[in-house]
Formats: sequence, C-alpha cells, structure tokens
Amino acid sequence: MKHMTSWISYLVALFLFTTCADLKTNSIMIEKEPFGLTNEGKQVDLFKISHKDGMIVTIINYGAIVTSLFVPDKEGVLADIVLGYETLKEYVEDRSYFGATVGRIGNRVADGKFVLDGVEYELARNDGENHLHGGIKGFNKRIWAPEIIDHRGVPTLKMTYLSKDGEEGYPGNLRISVSYSLTNDNGLKIDYAAETDKLTILNPTHHSYFNLAGAGNGEILDHVLTINADTFTPVREGLIPIGEIRDVTGTPLDFRNPKAIGERINANDEQITLGLGYDHNWVLNNWDSSLNLAVTLYDLRSGRFMEVFTTEPGMQFYSGNFLDGSITGKEGKIYHHRSALCLEADHFPDSPNQPDFPPVTLGPGETYEQTTIYRFSTK
Repeated sequence: MKHMTSWISYLVALFLFTTCADLKTNSIMIEKEPFGLTNEGKQVDLFKISHKDGMIVTIINYGAIVTSLFVPDKEGVLADIVLGYETLKEYVEDRSYFGATVGRIGNRVADGKFVLDGVEYELARNDGENHLHGGIKGFNKRIWAPEIIDHRGVPTLKMTYLSKDGEEGYPGNLRISVSYSLTNDNGLKIDYAAETDKLTILNPTHHSYFNLAGAGNGEILDHVLTINADTFTPVREGLIPIGEIRDVTGTPLDFRNPKAIGERINANDEQITLGLGYDHNWVLNNWDSSLNLAVTLYDLRSGRFMEVFTTEPGMQFYSGNFLDGSITGKEGKIYHHRSALCLEADHFPDSPNQPDFPPVTLGPGETYEQTTIYRFSTK
C-alpha cells in the first residue's frame, strides 16, 4: 500500500508540474524517458523539450549531449538538423563530440600544459602533443545530474556535474551546470554556470554539428554564413594560435558579409591549408560580455535561417573537415566530408598560454556564467 501511495503521489506531482508549466508558458513541455545503460550499469535518460509551434530538442544526461534538434523549414516541415546517433553505446564510443558539452577547456591547449599562479599543470594529451576539448574523459564523457526546473516561468532542463580536483589534470573542485530551454521565438538557449574551490581555468562550449538542410542531407558548402568579426586568431601547425590577432580583410576568413562556405574553402591560403578548410577562432566585434548577435547561417534549399547569440568573445567555426564518410549516424545516414559544421561560442583557443587573450581563470568566490542561443526562423 505504501508503494501504491508513493506511485500515486508521483503521478499527481508529475501532472501538477506539467500543468503548471503549460499554464506559465502556454507553449513548452519537457518529457523524460530511459535512453540506456553505460558499461558500468548507470542509467542514462533522454529529455525531450518541445514547443507548440513544432521545434523539438532532445538531450541526454551523458555528456549533456544534444542528440536531435527538429526545426521547421519554409514549408513548415520538421527536420533534425544536428548530427548524432541512435544509441548510448555510439555516444560512449564517439570521438567527434557530436552535440556534446565540452570542457573544462574547449578547443586546444598547446603541449597539454599551462602555468597558473606560478604552478605548472600537465593536462591529458589527446590531440597529438596537445590537449583538446577537456581531455580523454572530459565533460562529454561524464554523467550529469539532471533536474527539470521552472526558470522564470520557462520549463528548463538543468544538468549539473562535479569535476573533482585533478580530473584530466585540472586544479580545483569545479561544480558546473548547463541549462537547456526553448524560447518562444524558436531559440535553443544554453546557460552555463560554475564555481570552484581553487584557482582554475574554464572555457566550456557546445559542439553540435549543424546542417540546416537536415542531418546527413548533403554538404554544407552552399550554406551562407556571416560572422560579426573584423579579426581572427591565426594558427600554426596543430591549429594552435600564434598569439596574434589578424585582420580578416582580403582573406578567405572574411565573413562580415554573407558568403557561401564553399566559395573560398579551398583557397590557396596558409590558414586554409593549416586548417584543412575552416577551423579557426573569430574575434567577435564589440565584445562586452552581454548577449550579442555573432553569426547567421542560411540554407537556401530549406529556407532555414539560424542566428547565434552569445556572451562570449570568440566563435570557432569548423567546417566538418575531419568527417570522412566512416561514421553512420541516425536513420542509417552516412556523415560525409563537410556534411555539417560547428559554431562553438567560447573564449579563444590556448588562452591559458596566451597572455594577450581574454583570461579564462576562475577563482574561489567567483561565478562563471555564459549564455549562447541558437535561434531559428525561415526566409
């Protein structure tokens, strides 16, 4: 009888939560279902956030990964526009960071080391001699604690993770949360917050691979891109910044006006050659830590138009250069070369070793905050 009472109470609570959420937003709902078990037998769940106008995002608490993002085209037809897999096993084995939250440091740290407050720290080297996206077992390979909350009247999925002192070589016990919600103007909003008990470094980012025509539906070379940046951070071999901030004028990296991605992706340019295409950080104009429009992306075929707003100073644009047709994703679709792109809002690569870049340090008593919004419409 006790178990029956508990079960009835749970159903009543669930009904009340859903009803309240509907009353407050009149548009957005969150649902939960099992997604699978890890090799260690730990349960992973999938959360579906849906909007009455059709936009749907699904997220798992393994890696705080966005597994699908359904957005309507100019005819109102929904399509999943992010690369990913259908099973937990595939995400566990994934090395492409599909849809993942990456960190503690997104992007690269040269030679897998940095000095902080006079102490040298050695990080895991998982990209040749360099450290990439948090290391061998970064945020993307961890189970996060999920919680469905009401944030200012909006149903929100909040995921929290405690990264312990020394994990992947990083100092300090870091408690970080990533919150996902849908906005009423068809945006996927991602909010980050973190605190530490010891001076550390932090620069997380979101790593979805987008194809506005639909995941696995051809190349992204005809997508039209704009980036609100007059400068970028040029790289050397290994895609490590040389410490310079360079003007985009007269280079294939000038996206201040709308340009098809494929127009100059094979240009005879040192930076393009080093990146095997685009895999660079743009220095966003007029950065002041407020939420600003950084990027627009347009697909003529579907009419889908994406705007990226961020509080961050940099935008890493990666044109899917390492996709090679060896990965089969959702619905059995093969992910070919340059069949998707990433737009990663964050601080600059190798910032811990570049004194002229905006700092990525976080100390006790401080709170890290970041917001990025991917907003969709059609034209």
